[in-house]
Amino acid sequence: MKVKDLMSTNITCINENTSVSQIAKQMRKENVGSLPVCDDNGHLKGIVTDRDLVLRVLAKYYTANPDPALELSVENRDISHMRSRDIMTLDPVTVSPDTNTHDAALLFSAHKVRRLPVVENSKIVGMLSLGDLAVKPICVDEAGDALSSISLPDGLQAKN
Repeated sequence: MKVKDLMSTNITCINENTSVSQIAKQMRKENVGSLPVCDDNGHLKGIVTDRDLVLRVLAKYYTANPDPALELSVENRDISHMRSRDIMTLDPVTVSPDTNTHDAALLFSAHKVRRLPVVENSKIVGMLSLGDLAVKPICVDEAGDALSSISLPDGLQAKN
């Protein structure tokens, strides 16, 4: 089976100047966990995931510090200036529409990602998620193996 048989094609791109609040609203509206960052011609520049929002925005600006002297002031917690270019993952791992789903599952595992932008001629044409594999009976084992690998902390090896 090919990626093009499972990928989502109704993809909304954001640009490098999209505010983090707009990114969060867009993710909620579309019920997605990632948004590709593209230029005006649809060329993929990066990707912002829900994890990026948590680790690069919320955890950075809203983590309580045990030392009150180092506590961020309310003024320094203002994230309204942050844009997708500040938090996006550059050069995301991608697949082509003709990639075999088995090979895509290996990419999920190897790179510990849950979503793969699908590109053709450097333009985004879809998105493949680990969930897309999991709902297809023929791909359930591959999805499970990929999820197991993604879920292992770095440095740990799965025991067979």
